[in-house]
This record gives sequence, structure tokens and C-alpha cells, in this order.
Amino acid sequence: MTGAAGTQLAAVTGTGPAEADWAAAEALIRDLPATGRVLLICHVNPDGDALGSMLGFGLGLRQLGVHRLQATFPGPPEVPEPFRGLPGLDLLVPASAADPDPDLVICFDAASESRLGELAGRLSAAGASLVLDHHASNPGFGTVNLIDASAAATSVVAEQLLTRLGVPLERAVAECLYVALTTDTGSFRFEATTPAVHQLAARLLATGISPGDISRQVFDTRPFGAVRLFGEVLGRARLEPAAADGRGLVWTFATLDDLARHDQRPYVLEALIDSVRCTAEADVSCVLKQTTPDTWAVSMRSKGAVDVSRVAVVLGGGGHRLAAGFTGRGTVEQVVAAIRAELGAALIDTAG
Repeated sequence: MTGAAGTQLAAVTGTGPAEADWAAAEALIRDLPATGRVLLICHVNPDGDALGSMLGFGLGLRQLGVHRLQATFPGPPEVPEPFRGLPGLDLLVPASAADPDPDLVICFDAASESRLGELAGRLSAAGASLVLDHHASNPGFGTVNLIDASAAATSVVAEQLLTRLGVPLERAVAECLYVALTTDTGSFRFEATTPAVHQLAARLLATGISPGDISRQVFDTRPFGAVRLFGEVLGRARLEPAAADGRGLVWTFATLDDLARHDQRPYVLEALIDSVRCTAEADVSCVLKQTTPDTWAVSMRSKGAVDVSRVAVVLGGGGHRLAAGFTGRGTVEQVVAAIRAELGAALIDTAG
């Protein structure tokens, strides 16, 4: 079973892509004509996995001789500061300049078409589309879908496909994939960090990249204005011990006025969830980030008692059991009330 139906089954069962899906993905790339145009897309507000997987794969395609190649993402064409040293940034073009009808679109780390924003229409305009992802909630919206819900990061799927295509693991590709891997594993702290993850990291490090330099740039570099902003937003955090049937909820929010007052760009808020999720009294943590007067980008995390992807899917988003998100609309109180109402139904049964 290939295509969307096969991938939906794989996501539900956790089996990952079938051999036929891998073969179909290889064929899409190997059968490109010499003049074939490829457009790489990752999700809005790209993180390290989205950008690293996309750029690393793009550099790999260059090694295969694919030269009519663009990479892009929806929204403002601004790369977050921690990722501005990534190899392959020359592949990036603004969404407005992206090829309107490429021969092949390849999507990275997008759990649904909605995460592609104004670029979603490229899927139907392209000759074919390939989706690489690791979100269990992904319905499989490409012509061919490589979705592995057991993978720690989309970069794991990207590296496997590059290996199957016979692309040598050069240092620039390895750096991109390592940034992606270390981002989505929380610098190898999260539950998805398996022996296979460390084996992949070892192969990437063997190319000569510097894990210390990458860690400092990705995790330990932040403008002073962002430090002040974090202090203010954390100061308004609220703890609800009775939420989620007593497992606890902690949440806070950041507004557009907060960003303007501290002269910061929205991407700095992506790391804020890590400062909230450490709360000992709460299993579930949430950060609401204002994007328009009545719209909020919501990040959720769980320590294991609640499947936050269930909450996110009900509210129009997606993600993983322990990390998910959605777009909320209304006031802060209305969005938090919607989350609170779904937590009980998302409790994980550990009795078996």
C-alpha cells in the first residue's frame, strides 16, 4: 500500500513507511528530467528540524545533480538567529518568489497542509509531491508520503532517503541534519532519543562537525532583550494543579506588545516552552504566542500523563504525544479554556 492511504496506516500503527513507499520516493527523485524543477518547503515559523532537514536534503540533491532547486517556507522570509549559520541558506527564496508550478514539491516537518500557509497550493500545482515527516497526526497529503511516527526528527527520515539515493554524507549535509536532530531531541534529552538516534549522531559527527559550536549557537545564544522578555512572560505564568484530573497545567502567554516593547522577533519565543515545562507540579505546559490580535500559536508539552497531540488535533493542530501545537483564536482565557476542556479526554491509560 503506497501513497496517502498507506501512510495513514503507518502513522496509526507506528510502523513507518513501507518498502514500497521508499521505492516510490526514490523514483520521484531519480526519474526527474535533467531540467526538472524541485521546490522544497518546510512549515511556517521553521524550527531547527524543519530548516535543517530541508537544507540538508537540498544539499544532498545538489550532489545528485539537481540544480534547478529552491527552498522556502511560508510567512516572512526571516531565518531565526540560531540557524543563520546553516549551510545551504543560499537555496532559500521568499515564498513570493517560489516556483509556481515545479515538477516536484518536497515538504519537510509539516504535520498538515495548513502548516504550509500560502504555499499549500504548490502541492496541487506540482507534477508530484513528496512528504517527509515524523508527526503521528500527519494524514499523508502528498503523492508519496514518508512518515515515520517513531522517528525522533524529520531529519532521520531525510537521512534515510539520502542514504537510499546513494548520496555521500558530506560535512555540510551532516551539519544541517545534526542541527535538526539535536533540536527535536532537546539536545538528546527527550524520550525519542534511542540508540539509533545516537548512532545517527555518531555518523554525523564523524564528518568533522563541532557539536560544541552547534550547541552554543542553537541553545545558548539569545539577545539580552529576549532574556528580559522571558523574565516578564514567565512572571505571568499560572499553575492549575487540578487540571488534567489533578495532573496539573502550567501556562503563560506572550503578546505582540511584549515583542515590540523588548524589540524582539517572534522566533525568540520558540524556546520559551522549555522554561515552562520544567514546572514540577504540572504534567502539561502551554505557551500562547500572539500572532494577530485574536490569534495565538500554541505550543504544548506533556511529561507523559497526557497525550497533548489528542488535544491539538481536536483544536485543529497536530504533533506528538509529548509535544504538539495548534492555532487558537479568541482571547487568552478562551484558548486556555478550550485546552483545559480537552485534557481529561487526553489522559494516557497506563494501567495496561
